[in-house]
Amino acid sequence: MIELNNKELMTIEGGANWFTASFFNAASRAVETVMNIGRSLGSAIRRAFSGKVCPV
Repeated sequence: MIELNNKELMTIEGGANWFTASFFNAASRAVETVMNIGRSLGSAIRRAFSGKVCPV
């Protein structure tokens, strides 16, 4: 294995950027969570105003 000096280490480019599979997975889960919260809130509002609330 070849050891690099500091000057050579500073010239290295590349590597993983932040567009990874885990980033897209986390973003899609976040969007899905927001959609589910909105869907639940909308259903609760619709049931409350229509008077069709199930007794507990």
